Order: sequence, then C-alpha cells, then structure tokens
Amino acid sequence: MPSPTPAASTDALAHAADLGAFVAASPSSFHAAAEVARRLEAAGFSRLDERAAWSAAAPGGYVVVRDGAAIAWVVPSGVTAATGVRIFGAHTDSPSLKLKPQPTTGRLGWLQAGVEIYGGPLLNSWLDRELRLAGRLVLDDGSSVLAATGPLLRLPQLAIHLDREANDHLALDKQSQTQPVWGLGAAESADLLAELAGAANVDAARIRGYDIVTADAARGETFGRDDVFFASGRLDDLASVHAGVVALEQMAAGHDGDHIAMLAVFDHEEVGSGTRSGAAGPFLADVLERIRLSLGADREQQLRSLAASWCVSSDVGHSVHPNYPEKHDPVVQPVLGSGPILKINANQRYATDAVGAAAWHGWCAQAGVRSQEFVSNNAVPCGSTIGPITATRLGIPTVDVGIPILSMHSARELAGVSDLWDLTRVAEAYFRG
Repeated sequence: MPSPTPAASTDALAHAADLGAFVAASPSSFHAAAEVARRLEAAGFSRLDERAAWSAAAPGGYVVVRDGAAIAWVVPSGVTAATGVRIFGAHTDSPSLKLKPQPTTGRLGWLQAGVEIYGGPLLNSWLDRELRLAGRLVLDDGSSVLAATGPLLRLPQLAIHLDREANDHLALDKQSQTQPVWGLGAAESADLLAELAGAANVDAARIRGYDIVTADAARGETFGRDDVFFASGRLDDLASVHAGVVALEQMAAGHDGDHIAMLAVFDHEEVGSGTRSGAAGPFLADVLERIRLSLGADREQQLRSLAASWCVSSDVGHSVHPNYPEKHDPVVQPVLGSGPILKINANQRYATDAVGAAAWHGWCAQAGVRSQEFVSNNAVPCGSTIGPITATRLGIPTVDVGIPILSMHSARELAGVSDLWDLTRVAEAYFRG
C-alpha cells in the first residue's frame, strides 16, 4: 500500500476551497453545466448555441451546453481537418431524491415533499441533514430557468426510543419513509413549487415542467490531521468535472499542441446514461462532427481524427476502508492521499486496457504525480462509468481513472485533498500533451 501524503500543500488546499465553491454553485446537473460554461466564458471561451450555425475552426476556446451536460474545447493554432481530440470525460449528476409530480404532500400537520429515488444513494446518509432543492423550471413560453433554494427540507430519523433495535436493522422504506418535511400546516394551503419559483424570481403559475433534485445544504470542508481530508456532497462526480474545468482554464491563454483539448461532462450517468444529454446519447458525437464540419473535414479526415484521439473517463473509485477491509481486493488497496487511481476490470466495466494504462502512467509522470490502481474484490460486483460507453460509441481509445473516496453515494462523501489537486495536474498534462 502506498504511504499517504503527510500534509496537504498550499496549492492543494486552495484547489479544495475552489472545489467547495464549485459544488455549492452546482447543486444539480443543470447548475453544474451552467457553472462550467460560466467559468470558461470568464476565461475567454466563446459560448455556442446548438440551434445556430457554428464557426469553431479558429484557434481558441468554445463551450456548448445541452440540458445538464456541457462540452468545451480549445482549438490549437496548428489545427487541421484530421487533428485528434483529447477528451476528459466526467458526469454532472449524483444520487439524490427527485421531486415527483404533485410534490406538495403531508399529513398530521406536517408539510412534506413527494420524492422519488434517483440513482443508488445511501439512503441513511440523507437522514437528519438540511437539504436544498435545485434544478430547472420550464415556463409557459418554453424557456428554462435555474432554481435553487437554501436549506429547506429535512428527512428526520425516528428516535431510538421508538425503535430500540434501530441500530441493528435500520433500513428505510423507499416510499413511506423517504418523504422529507419542509414546513407545518395542511398541504392544501402550501405550494412547494412556489418556493422554487420564488428562488428563481418567476411566477409559480408559469411553471409547466420541472427537473428538481435534493442536495446537501452544507458546504465542503477540509479537516483531519494536517487538513488531509475534504468532505462534500456530490464529489461523485463533481470532483472530476472541477478538475477538468480548472485544467481547461489553463489552456485559455493559448494551445499549440497537435490535438484539440476537450472537456465533456454528461448527465444521467447514475441511471445508465441513456438520454440525449447522457454519455450514451448523441451529444459528444454531434459536437465532434460539427467541429469537423467547421474545419472542412471529409469523411476520411473525420475517421482519421477519431483514430488519433483519446478519452480519459474520470470518475471516483473506492478507497480501501479501514473498517471493512474484506470488501476490497486483498492486494490492490488504494488509499486517500496517495494519488489518483487507474481503474481496471477484466469484464470491461472499465475501458482501461494495457495501452491506456501505459498512457495514463506517462501523463502522471509528466505531471509529477503518483498513481494508484483499483480493481474490485472478485466477490463484490463492479460498477461502471461513461468510459465503456464512449469507447463503444466512437471507437476512441479510452482509459478509466479517478480519485479514491470513501462514503461513495452518500449525501456527503470523503476525498483526499492532495488527490483532488493531483487529478487536476494530470488532466492539464494530458491536455497539453
């Protein structure tokens, strides 16, 4: 097992603080995509509209948003119609509770929110913490606005006095025991959507549709001996999104490499990616084709470009857990503070192969960053990422990486401060080539 970094550096602590601000500004996938675009536009990137004609051939930065997904890229000074693309991929969504239709409910004098389980959250972690509501509202004229409340809801746990065996068998019924409270009174006299409308400064009567989820209201914090830990909601996978944004911001001053540097962050990874803004949808292929058309590429040059391209799929992985060592591989045991991880699975739940592993270790060496490996215990099923989906759809060589964390899919996850910074450094080395 690698020996962990003894203390977080000043750069790593500043990076973690910036990540905390990024997460606070990104309580939903729609907010995350908008924050990616806002930051890159502030760095000089041009915002493109999918409904308009594109001119993306000139050197410089570009960004486009589709719902809760965003793709941004930097065209190098020596670009040709067959120039390859280096894609850093991640996802903007996280497991949570999502508002159902007719969400204002309640009983026995309590106002409650009707919610559905999104993805695979650790439900118990959502108990007894203040929650925000966030997402998009679609209005009567077809326009969309972002909405985010402050602390509004709470999912209160049953007292131990009323369930003496709770510590032995705590398990929530996904329908009857996951409906948060947000006020007192009769449901007929309240309107949860009006709270969201007020936060977005629109008339609640104009709302015709919504995609709204819960998010932890507490901000990210560094803590532990020598500030080695960082805890926050939505580290899966905003830690990777943020790393890609910071790395791409560094390219804004100019890029003279032999490839296009691209950040692609998708929605709906936690529910299979099978949407128009998910990795299994056409968004990335559409953007790549439109870039090639801007460069005047024919079909032969488009295929040559794909063959010269790379995708780094970045998502979190499991750190070895000191209280549950039997759940991990007995030999390969990544730990917080010892660097980003290379994710490997024999059944291709991750897209990493020997070629990708060699390339990843090379980028880490260029960045001066240590790397670890992750592989699952054979008796524990392995999750998957956008990596195999991207490799299958486009045929681009793909490698799966990330940072090790604990409490994955909790409302509040745990990362190593130095790992967050190191992932960004490798992303920048990868972009620069």
